[in-house]
Amino acid sequence: MTKKILLSVFLLPAAMAFAQQYGGMWIPTELNEKEMKDLGMKISAKDIFNPQKASIKDAVVQFNGGCTAEIISPKGLLLTNHHCGYGQIQAHSTVENDLLTNGFWAKNMSTELPNPGVTVDFIVDIKEVTNQIVEGTDNLTEPELSKKIANNIEVYKNSQKIEPYQSISVKPMYYGNKYYAYTIETFKDVRLVGAPPQSIGKFGSDTDNWVWPRHTGDFSMFRIYADKNNKPAEYSKDNVPYVPKHYLPVSIKDKNENDFTFVFGFPGRTTEYLPAIAVEKIMNEIDPARIAVRDVALKTLDEKMRVDNATRIKYASKYASVANYWKKWIGEVEGLKKSNAVEKKVMYEGSLVAKNPEVKTTLDQLNKLYNDQAPYALNNAYYSEVIRNAETLTLANLYSNYIAAVEAGRMDEKSLASFKNRLSSFYKDYSAELDAKVTAKLLALYASKTTPQFLPAGFEKYKNEAQNIQSIEEISKNSIITGRSEVNGASLAQDIDKAFSNQDKLIKTLKKDPVYLLFTNLKETYMKAADPQYTSLQAKIDALQKKFMAQQMATDKDRKFFPDANSTLRVTYGKVKGSTPRDAVSYNYQTHLAGVMEKYVPGDYEFDVPKKLIDLYNRKDFGVYKDKTGDVPVGFTATNHTTGGNSGSPALDAYGNLVGLNFDRQWEGTMSDINYDPRFSRNIMVDTKYILFIIDKYADSKWLIDEMKIVK
Repeated sequence: MTKKILLSVFLLPAAMAFAQQYGGMWIPTELNEKEMKDLGMKISAKDIFNPQKASIKDAVVQFNGGCTAEIISPKGLLLTNHHCGYGQIQAHSTVENDLLTNGFWAKNMSTELPNPGVTVDFIVDIKEVTNQIVEGTDNLTEPELSKKIANNIEVYKNSQKIEPYQSISVKPMYYGNKYYAYTIETFKDVRLVGAPPQSIGKFGSDTDNWVWPRHTGDFSMFRIYADKNNKPAEYSKDNVPYVPKHYLPVSIKDKNENDFTFVFGFPGRTTEYLPAIAVEKIMNEIDPARIAVRDVALKTLDEKMRVDNATRIKYASKYASVANYWKKWIGEVEGLKKSNAVEKKVMYEGSLVAKNPEVKTTLDQLNKLYNDQAPYALNNAYYSEVIRNAETLTLANLYSNYIAAVEAGRMDEKSLASFKNRLSSFYKDYSAELDAKVTAKLLALYASKTTPQFLPAGFEKYKNEAQNIQSIEEISKNSIITGRSEVNGASLAQDIDKAFSNQDKLIKTLKKDPVYLLFTNLKETYMKAADPQYTSLQAKIDALQKKFMAQQMATDKDRKFFPDANSTLRVTYGKVKGSTPRDAVSYNYQTHLAGVMEKYVPGDYEFDVPKKLIDLYNRKDFGVYKDKTGDVPVGFTATNHTTGGNSGSPALDAYGNLVGLNFDRQWEGTMSDINYDPRFSRNIMVDTKYILFIIDKYADSKWLIDEMKIVK
């Protein structure tokens, strides 16, 4: 095994072997400019991130707290993924005016659609503040250590002078071995400008998700608005388009294999430095449990969504969200096995121990802790996924937290208003009858897969799925939580204010509600039998992981370490490249519009194609957007190390021009969150040529093209 692993590293392309053996999501103030230039970059690190003057970072934002987006015009025009804007497109959709199906294109700025609550965040500055945050923590242990760190963070934040529309976030890196402070500027008036129909923006849907070759036009467009002084402001009809410090030129040059590219964005979470035992548990126990729960939920939802249009619209965004990580985890398990991740970790740990015997003590302790935690961790995975995917139980959990807040005196008027708004939003896209079936099937799975020590007394009766469907439907019909029964003369799903008009009666009724009783029985058992043990062991694991991380960095002097992703701004770089993920299987780096037509299935939920796009293809009406093949390029892959949160991130060329829009990873490489392997790890991007082709030729929205700086 060791020989095979070493050989696979030596067989990497020479330009990539060292630079990308471990991937990389680099803090933009700490870029390895020489390595980037050796790979082909033509600009400087200061052109990418400079807090003193305009740089590329001034065109990159975190979109609505999750995805990434970028500014592509001097009038605040924003580009992100279709799936990142999906919730907003859905919110503007009705059965009569279905923007998901038909798409939306504003004809001018006055017809752009506001999106209350949507924000974009700019990173103004980044500073390492480790010394300030760890001051006075020597020899402290938990919980005193966490309290002191939290206090130091607040002291630091309060010492900084910022504008009213700015905030400071302090984030730990390297498992708490370093700390960085981020100055953030938040804009709150973000309007929908354009979105292709989902037959383009979501082409391939679930079948093609995480898959290459890919033919999805996964993009949508928004605009940032500001007050008359170009400062952040709440939505107002008097606001004007934001004038950015920098915006990205859009390139429509042809791409070639081995072209340098980098991705700038907000990757969500990676765990690259876990010990082998942790990866083994994820691969063999935790991921399979999560997959099993979501598999049941998705199949049940899909059956209804395919035959009922109203349900399809109501559940579209939620279904996509659930399916996303379901498929990712499937690919992650396969990729971890295929890349020999555990064996590679064991070999690497052996090399560390050979250099530093103290590492063995840490690893022995971690191995014992992970094995002790294993049964509790597995129950945590099943329980968490069941509560999350059985929406009726999710609602019961919300009401349980509400009752606890009221009884503790923590539910003031502002908190109550926020809670009621959350409920209104939840009920808007909730079908009690459909979810009764989902809940019934998930309870059957939970009862079957969970050992008796973690089940409430008598819970074995839920193993029969057919009986569950009948009994849970009856419970659902008699529940105020589902909105199918009334309290205070109203349904919670239809008139929340009236249902909350007598709080004492509401709480008394909730405590007797059959759904509430079912949920509390589950929760109380979990909180007694699993959660304390799981949490206690995890705290010990976390403390040791911090030590293990420090030991890795101190022992392995040849390796360049980057901090795991944690939704902070990062740069990753690589080369445009195809892949050979399996024996006798080779993927080109580029797909084209011809591939869309090859996959076309008339009227299909996933692979239908709009008539106008077919007509454009048949006429070969491609304008300036065709490449050297004579076709329009749709997507391309590269070796950039990305993850969730990088959705919508700009893919940039050697000169800092926008060449693509990151939206996915190749299935064979989704294990890159845990074990980046340059043989299989590829990020997937929409080509800017396809984006502009759709805007110009398909949507007849050349007015948007005219705003941009096009590099030919």
